[in-house]
Amino acid sequence: MGKKIHLIGVGGVGMAALAVLLKSQGHDVSGCDISGSKRLDWLKEQGVRVFDSHSPDHIKDVDEVVVTPAVDAESAELVEARKMGRAIISRGFCLAQIASQRPTVAVCGSHGKTTTSTFIAKLLLALGEDVAWAIGGECGEMPVARAGKGVLVVEADESDATLVHYRVKTLVVNKCEYDHPDHFKSEEEYFNCFEIAKANAEEVIDSESLDLDGWVFPVAGEHNWRNARAAVEVALRLGYKKEDIIEALPKALELLPDRRFQRLADGVYTDYAHHPTEMKCAITMAREVCKGTLRVVFQPHRYSRTKALLENFPAALSGGDEVIICPTYAAFEKPIEGGDEADLYCICRKAGLNVYLSRSVEEAWTHTALSSKKGDVTLLLGAGDIIKVASWVKEGRILEEKRIWLGAGSNTWQSDLKTNEVYVKSSYRSSQIGASLSIPWMTGIPGTVGGWIKMNAGAFGHSISELIESVKVDGKWLDADECGFGYRKSSIKGEIQDFKLKPYEKDEALSKEYAKRRSKFPAGTKGSVFKNPPGDFAGRLLESAGAKSLSVGSAFVWQSHANVIVQQNEDRASDFLALSRLMRLKVFYRFGVILEPEVRGLDVKIF
Repeated sequence: MGKKIHLIGVGGVGMAALAVLLKSQGHDVSGCDISGSKRLDWLKEQGVRVFDSHSPDHIKDVDEVVVTPAVDAESAELVEARKMGRAIISRGFCLAQIASQRPTVAVCGSHGKTTTSTFIAKLLLALGEDVAWAIGGECGEMPVARAGKGVLVVEADESDATLVHYRVKTLVVNKCEYDHPDHFKSEEEYFNCFEIAKANAEEVIDSESLDLDGWVFPVAGEHNWRNARAAVEVALRLGYKKEDIIEALPKALELLPDRRFQRLADGVYTDYAHHPTEMKCAITMAREVCKGTLRVVFQPHRYSRTKALLENFPAALSGGDEVIICPTYAAFEKPIEGGDEADLYCICRKAGLNVYLSRSVEEAWTHTALSSKKGDVTLLLGAGDIIKVASWVKEGRILEEKRIWLGAGSNTWQSDLKTNEVYVKSSYRSSQIGASLSIPWMTGIPGTVGGWIKMNAGAFGHSISELIESVKVDGKWLDADECGFGYRKSSIKGEIQDFKLKPYEKDEALSKEYAKRRSKFPAGTKGSVFKNPPGDFAGRLLESAGAKSLSVGSAFVWQSHANVIVQQNEDRASDFLALSRLMRLKVFYRFGVILEPEVRGLDVKIF
């Protein structure tokens, strides 16, 4: 008699595949997911009960609960499961159990698992096998799982070490390179996982040692020839004739799995690659079809992987004419020192790559869409939410235009990517230079009156809002209490056109005194980079955290004040962005404080 099994996060590729296999074994299977994907509709068609919400009520009548590492240990359902004494099983262990109970071909390795598993399943299906499979990716109309009665083909993931639980008939081992440093603390520990799996298998197929001679594979990329050769070897060992395999190969290899050098539109491709070796393969394939500029947009996957493999990324990305690094897809990780996208930008910059740092995936895509010419190729790399760009590509969508009113000050950072931001200089009274107001404690602070008001500029314990009576914004006058003034901010939207100030004393002697007290900033600065946090000073925190030692490309931290970046040769705005991010991270790692930028344009979350 089957069990009642509930899967938390059933919409993920691995969980959805597992749900179908469990259902085929006669279990009563349910799952929950809030993603709202088409995969959930497909699961319902397979007889899996799917809830579009998370609730402890889902656990009441079940025997077992299946989870992935992405599920929060304190989620309501897991708390309820522990409270009720339900068995909690990891997805990887559950799949290993199923695979060990029937004739199974399991595919493992650091690279190509999804592609090789797909090739094997499609080849056996084309040869007439009633094959079953559970694979971590779709391939056109081919779903992530099939409940056949013949040989089972599974993609065996090593990321959580559950690979050691597989005891299968045939283990296919693809190329192995150190990965998943979030789980494996050493290379020895990582590779030992594969050795245990090989020792547990009846037979092992090492795809790297297979002879390619005598076989013609209608698929691009030498790495895919090896994936296809492994599929052929599986079929041969199952007793299928060579001539039948050759006849079936075109159908089995006609399409790569989704996000494996997948064409989204003319000149736009996406690939799941996020390990340097995989990335280099994808870029090589892109170079072969590119007749113009090759733009590589890469979203790093997890801080731990970025840090562990940091030295390998520049060589992997060097095949791109232009490289754009997006914010890291953290999965369930917290930032770690040395593993940020800014660290990746720095090492690529030092290696001489034509590299840029983007504030978002959306911004990176907007740049490529606005920059691309006929013959150019854009390659979108990464295993995170960069996949959302696929729908934008098909729609031809880019970010809507955003107007930013620019004054004469130096407190605005502008990206060197082509963005949706349009900078407009005001022609109203508010565009006059702020120093013309002769406010003593504002002496020497650059900028227009409009800029001062919008960011509530100030110094020496004072702010411009102290003197504001009313402000005219887009033709409407607002009283000071309607402007939402706070420390170095306001709630004012739109263009500031005019203003009225309260009476104040214009004291030339006092102005000179304040001027003496203010350090003279060198050329090439934008003023203070960060606001002072409550009860402290940004400069003190930055200096204590060691920020004065930082530099990126042409930008460096001023030795006279740790809250000032100097960039006299502004040949790459990304240098300033990367440096400001590293400064924020220094303070976060040391003190747990997240500094808020004072320079406009840098207001990007650090995680």
